[in-house]
Amino acid sequence: MIIAIDAMGGDHAPDSAAAGALQAAAEWSDITIKLVGDEAKLAPLIGEGKPNLQIVHAGEVISGDDEPVRAVRRKKDASMVVAGRMVKEGEADAMISAGNTGALMTTGLLVVGRMNGVERPALAPMIPTLDESGQGTLALDLGANMDAKPEHLAQYALMGSLYREKVHGITNPRVGLLNVGTEPGKGNELTKAAFPLISELPVNFVGNVEARDILDGVCDVLVCDGFAGNILLKALEGTAGAVFKLLKQELTSSFKAKIGAALVMPQLRGLRSKMDYKEHGGAPLLGLNGLVIKAHGSSDAEAIKNAVRQAKIALESQLVSSISSSMQIMVREQKQTDEQDAAYEQENEQISGKRVTD
Repeated sequence: MIIAIDAMGGDHAPDSAAAGALQAAAEWSDITIKLVGDEAKLAPLIGEGKPNLQIVHAGEVISGDDEPVRAVRRKKDASMVVAGRMVKEGEADAMISAGNTGALMTTGLLVVGRMNGVERPALAPMIPTLDESGQGTLALDLGANMDAKPEHLAQYALMGSLYREKVHGITNPRVGLLNVGTEPGKGNELTKAAFPLISELPVNFVGNVEARDILDGVCDVLVCDGFAGNILLKALEGTAGAVFKLLKQELTSSFKAKIGAALVMPQLRGLRSKMDYKEHGGAPLLGLNGLVIKAHGSSDAEAIKNAVRQAKIALESQLVSSISSSMQIMVREQKQTDEQDAAYEQENEQISGKRVTD
């Protein structure tokens, strides 16, 4: 099992990538980790390293300011592109990057390649929840595609359900559709059309889910278009940040408040840990011909290590092949339905034409 890490992507690159790779290599000796990036910068960071940790030199870097498509096409020796090419050519089983999200999505599409039958790959991060299980909600799409069709949402539902089952071990995961109300007829044209399509899938569809209920853990998979999903994610992040800021202000406002803060500090640390992105590793780009994981741009060594663990579980559970098989079945069934509809329409036209002739 070989996992390539884009060592030059992210706010703390290459230090965090190198440190995380060292930790992962030490913990999982059955994984070979390939750090992709500037060898002159990486070699001092890993020192003697580990037998299962290697450096693959890449002389260019895609920055956060680069235009994604242009950068991927022009910077052939960029660490992100090289890692993607390794997955494409079978030199790595998965890749991880904390770099430019748009560039990683472009790398997935242009270099790794889109899975046959998948119309739009989806970015699927975890949203922490406050229910007792603490398993969180996988939400997709949260920004890979701003626009979507009903068929895309149906594919997201199937891919998300398989991911939670294969990677997180959840039996019969609950799939919800992000909407403005819980009734089946609610929403815009997109959600109204997507609802019956998802209902027909072999998934545990629990219907529409309102944004206010997500943190209660009402579903294991949340389906939405990238525009609504990205707004949801940013709103949750902003709200969480504001709440912790207000708590800090109140708990340090007086001597008595500071005493109270000391008493509740363990609980507050637990809450912050539950909401911490580092615990979840990264967000998979589902619907590609290989496993691609987007780590948070601010990932530290722990987050990179957890992303490696996430990739390891996904590879061991054969996630990509499972999604591919399910997509092929979905495409065949849709083709049969389209052919039946076409035959029905043709028959009706023939009957109507005969009536006019008579």
